[in-house]
Amino acid sequence: MGFTSFVGRVLFASVFILSAWQEFNEFGDDGGPAAKVFKPKFDVFTNHVTSNLGVHLPEIEIKHVVAAAIALKGIGGILFIFGSTLGAYLLVLHLAIASPILYDFYNYDIEKPEFLQLFVKFTQNMALFGALLFFLGMKNSIPKRQPKKKVTKTKTV
Repeated sequence: MGFTSFVGRVLFASVFILSAWQEFNEFGDDGGPAAKVFKPKFDVFTNHVTSNLGVHLPEIEIKHVVAAAIALKGIGGILFIFGSTLGAYLLVLHLAIASPILYDFYNYDIEKPEFLQLFVKFTQNMALFGALLFFLGMKNSIPKRQPKKKVTKTKTV
């Protein structure tokens, strides 16, 4: 069971680690292609937040956001391989922040082809999110080992 669990974690985390590695290699001075894709979607997201909630979000450099995403995926994936709950929490944080911004199917009409592509990718990320929550739930439900108390022997006089 232990080896199978390890292989499953490696395969699961490979999605995040390989993605982080690719983005890291393409990063460059401006954040690379990931920043070019993320910038307009992030602008639409901030406009939605500002118009619906009335809260003005501070100006954020997109290459810093991409660098943070790379760090979350890379560090979280490596820690997750070794069964760390911190790694799972980092991956959950990445998915919770990035998925609604990157896969903004809600900004498109159902008839448009972009809607279906974005919706499928969003639901795939939600499946990954659910698997991580399942892992965290299982990890937290396993009782911790408690040291055995030494039984004191009564002295006979």
